[in-house]
Amino acid sequence: MTVKLKKLSDQVVVITGASSGIGLATAEAAAEQKAKLVLAARSERVLDDVAQRINAAGGQAVAVPCDVSKRDQVDHLAQVALERFGRIDTWINDAGLGMYGRLDEVNEADSRRLFDVNFWGVVNGSLVALEHLKRTGGALINLGSEVSEAYVPLLGMYTATKHAVKGFTDVLRVEVEEIDKAPVSITLIQPTAVDTPFPQHARNYMNREAKLPTPMIDPRKVADVILNAAVHPTRDIRVGMMAKINATAATLFPGLTDKLAAKKARQMYSDEPPKHPEGALFQPSEATGVAGQARGIGAGKA
Repeated sequence: MTVKLKKLSDQVVVITGASSGIGLATAEAAAEQKAKLVLAARSERVLDDVAQRINAAGGQAVAVPCDVSKRDQVDHLAQVALERFGRIDTWINDAGLGMYGRLDEVNEADSRRLFDVNFWGVVNGSLVALEHLKRTGGALINLGSEVSEAYVPLLGMYTATKHAVKGFTDVLRVEVEEIDKAPVSITLIQPTAVDTPFPQHARNYMNREAKLPTPMIDPRKVADVILNAAVHPTRDIRVGMMAKINATAATLFPGLTDKLAAKKARQMYSDEPPKHPEGALFQPSEATGVAGQARGIGAGKA
């Protein structure tokens, strides 16, 4: 079945993880194209500020506090979208967190929480969205990573969650698009390292401040790719040259990739002591902003 998607100005778009980074960049870009937005994140105050800015500029956005690891809260998110705008056209599962530390150092509770957010959050969002998208048509877009196929030391458990997201999304696509022939486009987005507050939000076991390796790409570039998939059916796409190189190398030259990955370990931290090692794993963060120079960094109780 050929899936036909609406132009963005005619769409109702749900975005999780919309309070910072790629999610915020996507919300701002979608608002510029006149989409109606339902924005979700755990940080209620920050999310309200984002929605208010969009509405003040002439857009239409509603903020819904939501922990994507909790199915009932994701159900509520969908219900708000239906009550406010009457339908859902695109659902973007962007919410996610990182965790820095060797795999023999990170504890089980933190690892399970990371999977609850990064993997089960995508599962919850996908299954809730499909209840509506299968009937009316639309796009489901899941955020993976270049480490859905490649890998990097000191982000081992994060890498595992993104491998799981890819596996889930690939099978879901076959079941929905190929077996059910449903009018839904299911997309996996795999960016390379992106200049967002990701390190500040991450749980950090290291004795140094976490960072991402260079080169990093602008989150607005990822937002553009996401929104293109919302109007043009897309199976999957790697964003950034390094995502294409690293994923291909991991598949074709795994032995060499192991050695190159080991050399990246020193690029994962700075010489500063960690500022907020607990990150936003269990508490929402007040850190916001599209790029990595986040404002108000630190965990809060919003």
